[in-house]
Amino acid sequence: MAKIYTPIPSLKLNDGTSMPMLGYGTGTAWFKSGDDTKVDRILIDTIKKAIEMGYTYLDGGEMYKTEAELGIAIQESGTDRSKLYVVAKVINNPLDVEGSLRASLKKLQLDYVDQYLIHHAWWTSSPADIQKSWAQMEAVQALGLTKSIGVSNFRPQDFEVLLRTAKVVPAINQIEFHPYLQHNALIELHKKHGVATSAYGPLTPIVKAAGGPVDEALARLAKKYAVSEGEVLLRWCIDQDIIPITTSSKEQRLSDYLRAATFKLNPSEIQSLKEIGENKHFRGFYTNKFEVNDRT
Repeated sequence: MAKIYTPIPSLKLNDGTSMPMLGYGTGTAWFKSGDDTKVDRILIDTIKKAIEMGYTYLDGGEMYKTEAELGIAIQESGTDRSKLYVVAKVINNPLDVEGSLRASLKKLQLDYVDQYLIHHAWWTSSPADIQKSWAQMEAVQALGLTKSIGVSNFRPQDFEVLLRTAKVVPAINQIEFHPYLQHNALIELHKKHGVATSAYGPLTPIVKAAGGPVDEALARLAKKYAVSEGEVLLRWCIDQDIIPITTSSKEQRLSDYLRAATFKLNPSEIQSLKEIGENKHFRGFYTNKFEVNDRT
């Protein structure tokens, strides 16, 4: 008998669409640093397995050089396109958003994506460039090439620049987020403008920064709820309406992470992890783009 997985909850965005609150990512561990013409069959099969398990939010980006694999996996899965939530990101030419998105769609073998993001804002030092890029994001949304538009790795100052001329407020900002990098000022800005938050690197405290102050609390909560520390970290995000993304290649872990949909942390447990996490600062990604001790 096939295993029945608990459905992943959804979050309604400011544009009226909804997205799953747990995603499977094709970046980080799957990132190709060299030639992207060779297809990674292991990644294709892993994405197919994730879809089979119930992961419908599939996070991609042209920078990862894995869009071809994502497209093949979607086709081979045989899953109804309307059941999937596919995210892509522009980075190579953010002043030709339509051209970049159409190139991604060709690799993905799709007519549209559910969400399209500007991968980061430090590709330019010109506020006008960010505003031009966002105007083009609004245009591809109007064309129906993407349902939602948003950003990734945007700092408060980047948001301020974008919002000066934006006609459409970003639906989401995808950032590194975990107890050791909580972006308090940025999250408040998101809430002020109704912008959702998605989190990459949510397991950083146990993957890249183990031996820190949250270890004991994570172990205690994992025991209480009969789950792993990783599942506690995913749930900690979900319980704050923040959408975590995992990129594991291990089938058992993918299965286990779905248990994050089966329990809830209580408010005091959420707050406790927040407070304990503030005792350490650790950024696992883009460390060369931010100040060592930044807390943005």
